[in-house]
Amino acid sequence: MISLATRQRFDELVTRYPEKRSALIPILHEVQAEAGHLSAAAIEWVAGYLSLSPADVMSVASFYDMLELEPVGTHMIYVCQNLTCAMLGAEKLIRHLEGRLGIRMGETTPDGKITLRRMECLAACGAAPAIQVDGEYHHQMTPEKLDALLDTLQARSNR
Repeated sequence: MISLATRQRFDELVTRYPEKRSALIPILHEVQAEAGHLSAAAIEWVAGYLSLSPADVMSVASFYDMLELEPVGTHMIYVCQNLTCAMLGAEKLIRHLEGRLGIRMGETTPDGKITLRRMECLAACGAAPAIQVDGEYHHQMTPEKLDALLDTLQARSNR
């Protein structure tokens, strides 16, 4: 389930903190990066590794939006729904994405490549509307820019 290389990174991570349990969030990120999401088995394993209860680990994993408890797409697209982005066309972008991909916000394409999510704020009001794709910000988005971005993602996925 969790590779030896990832476990070795855990051993290094815990040395950075005065208490082993303080490495919980970075460790959850590592597990998610490797497995794609935090399964129940992964939660149990991390709990055992850090001498925590599974409930303690789950309380953290379920609190943060950037931690996934269910499988998600290879590519994550977050659309900012903050007031500024909404006023400058975020809903139009959402409808365009849903139409182009054939899914609704919160869903993943049938091929498992793209998951769409709303984000309360991407802190990019000066360049609204904004989206984030795989951790990379894209500003002053338009449906045309979205199409080009989706074409790029699909080309990357077909390699």
